Amino acid sequence: MNTSQHFLDRLAIQLPIIQAPMAGISTPQLAAAVSNAGGLGSLGIGASTVAQAHQMVEETRALTNKPFNVNVFCHAPAQRDTQREAAWLAHLAPLFAEVNSALPSTLNEIYPTFLGDEEMLALLLEQRPAVVSFHFGLPPNEHIAALRQAGIYTMATATNLQEAALIEQAGVDAIVAQGVEAGGHRGCFDPEATDERHSTLVLLRLLSSRSKLPIIAAGGIMDGQAIRAALDAGAVAAQLGTAFILCPESAANASYRSNLQSARAAATRLTSTFSGRLARGMVNRFIAYGEAAGSPPPAAYPVAYDAAKQLNAAATKLGNSEFAAQWAGQGAPLAREMPAQQLIETLVKEIVA
Repeated sequence: MNTSQHFLDRLAIQLPIIQAPMAGISTPQLAAAVSNAGGLGSLGIGASTVAQAHQMVEETRALTNKPFNVNVFCHAPAQRDTQREAAWLAHLAPLFAEVNSALPSTLNEIYPTFLGDEEMLALLLEQRPAVVSFHFGLPPNEHIAALRQAGIYTMATATNLQEAALIEQAGVDAIVAQGVEAGGHRGCFDPEATDERHSTLVLLRLLSSRSKLPIIAAGGIMDGQAIRAALDAGAVAAQLGTAFILCPESAANASYRSNLQSARAAATRLTSTFSGRLARGMVNRFIAYGEAAGSPPPAAYPVAYDAAKQLNAAATKLGNSEFAAQWAGQGAPLAREMPAQQLIETLVKEIVA
């Protein structure tokens, strides 16, 4: 059985605290601050080009000499369906008209998958971050082997026992057990399969009783007391995302921060309306509109995201943030505004309190 200390020693970090990657919200400044404070900072490059990813890694390296994690998306390529995409755009037409924007004529698959992305793999092998983690599935076995051969520690998200078994069989080093409380996208390998939506604690106990791999608990963890509970339940570390959004080092904009500090934070929902895959965020007008009775299904991931992002960009110019994807977990009302280093110090005090 892997202990937390063994995991920390392997990664050469001091604290069992991992900052979740959060593509679009995590920054080199945030990742470096967490790593410098003794945890494991993370970059989410799933929405980045190879050039952008390279810049983010370089910027992080300039700010810390400590280990950090780089996360990639391993989703299956979108199954394009012109009729479904047209129906979704037609449904969104009144919203585009409301923000004085022309309806897009076509939608694009804006986030390329890491599956088969030889350029991104080459970048990771060249840069050799301490950790590379996978979300939405697993890359080919030879990619995992190449990363491990380069001395890179690998982790992958699991939402159930079957995914955890596939992760173990693939030779990945550790499992991120993502409970349904987590903000952002569910890491399900197959979005069409039945999702049991296990809570973090239930999933952690299930996996720790059946897997030999180190398990990181993720979902709804906002303070040191919850980290301690996860460690007591068998986790080697805890991964926190929403807890870091209010840190000044995150890329969250003023609207996101304001909503996370308001009563709105108490209402989060899993929705596929934004991207085409289930993700938990604070409920706003876009979610309510997209899920209203009679609404067609959104386009496939990440094609639907192209529509949502274009709509939000137009609305933002008018000072309207009701169409923004503001991801947050169920623990959102517990979010605290402070620099990342101070948050880490606070969490540590709470763990041992």
